[in-house]
Amino acid sequence: MAREVSFFKLERRTEIIAVSLAAILAVRAYVAWSTPLSFDEAYYWLWSRNLAWGYFDHPPLIAAIIRAGTALFGDTSFGVRFFTLLLSIAATSAVWHTAAILLKSEYLGGLAALFFNLMPMIGVETLIATPDAPEITASALLLFALAKIADSGRGEWWIAAGFAAGIALLSKYTVFFLGAGILVWLILVPSQRRWFASFWPYLGGALALSMFVPVILWNANHEWASFAMQFGRVGGGGFTLRYLAEFLAAQIGLATPFMAIVGVAGLVSIARSRDAMLSPLALIVAIMAPAVVYFVWHSLHDRVQGNWPSFLYPAFAIAAVAAIPRGALERPAMLRWSRRLAVPVAVFMSALIYAQAVWGIVPRVREPVGRLLAVGIGRVADDIEILRAQNHANAVVTTSYGLAGWLSFYLPTHPPVVQVNERYRWLDKPAPPEIFDGPLIYATESRNDQSKLLAKRFREIVLLAVIGRYRNGATFDEYKVYRVSGLAGQPFD
Repeated sequence: MAREVSFFKLERRTEIIAVSLAAILAVRAYVAWSTPLSFDEAYYWLWSRNLAWGYFDHPPLIAAIIRAGTALFGDTSFGVRFFTLLLSIAATSAVWHTAAILLKSEYLGGLAALFFNLMPMIGVETLIATPDAPEITASALLLFALAKIADSGRGEWWIAAGFAAGIALLSKYTVFFLGAGILVWLILVPSQRRWFASFWPYLGGALALSMFVPVILWNANHEWASFAMQFGRVGGGGFTLRYLAEFLAAQIGLATPFMAIVGVAGLVSIARSRDAMLSPLALIVAIMAPAVVYFVWHSLHDRVQGNWPSFLYPAFAIAAVAAIPRGALERPAMLRWSRRLAVPVAVFMSALIYAQAVWGIVPRVREPVGRLLAVGIGRVADDIEILRAQNHANAVVTTSYGLAGWLSFYLPTHPPVVQVNERYRWLDKPAPPEIFDGPLIYATESRNDQSKLLAKRFREIVLLAVIGRYRNGATFDEYKVYRVSGLAGQPFD
């Protein structure tokens, strides 16, 4: 009887988790619909207007996803983000089923999916349309396929793993670390070494590589621009602890403090267990290890951007839940309190971020959420459009890829917007030369004013206005607007 009562309690809790996840995803969809684009999203939207097999910064999948969404819902925030929202549902399902397999519990699977969605890293990166969204989903699907391999021993699942890896490679290059994690798993776990003698893993790897070949060919035809840009970051400056502290602080914030503590406790508990290499959970530690080691090493000489480890968060959410049945959170008191506070604190932090993005509930604060999103850019775009019409300007030029994206998206009449510097960002999108036949509008952030650069290329450059971007008494940025005319040389770098 006691077992039956316990079963029904777990079943009831699982249902509550499912309803909670549906509510979280619904709120995320509302935020996606009601908030303006970040500058990166607008930049990737420009990519989607000119599809290619590669771009200076990343592989092409995010551009294709945005193009598909805007084909359905137009050039709106929801259209740009539609498929990233769908991908977040797929990622949630993959985390749930992976944890259920590895932890042998449907309830713990649901709890892992809840932890996954409550972390601000996932709440933000699966909402906005950046390469992190498909990468996170692909890594979650890859983890699910590997869990099925470990659980069932069926080689056919390597095909699914290869497909997920191919999707990941079309998203971001950091997923090469997942390949290294798979290799670590196969080497360290005795029961998985037999796959080295099977054709299935090699077939899955060939599928992933074949999906990635067009990106390689694009790079070969563009002087390896994308590879050089991303892999060139491996080097760096001298030894410093500054970036390590910054990296750790960012991840604690993006996971939420107590969720981070619980997750690390889970990883330590798995690694220290006597049967560590015999446990299905060895997959979680192995898949994360190469990337974690690299990011820590990189942070000792250069900055690690906060979003870079986002593809590890599906595994990290499962590690956080794995700590619960293993008793890793019972002692000391800090771990017990972290277990109790993890969910409510994560709910509060995620809700605060979403509320600030939509309504700006904290007034007169130059906070990062409103600044990163195009909050207030509509008024700026309207004023620039008026100045363009008054000066009969053919186009708008900028010296910032972010502003080029925002103005292309938000200027009412959608005139040509051209970034005159950093032309390597637009390898497959040459600017029409006829736009320089008449006067132009040059718009720039005041902090990034490069009017002296344009003065060397145009005979006339006149300041027309300074426009603020603000909300609720907080000014996020100021923009200078110039009239530029009389081309006197090469307009581009």
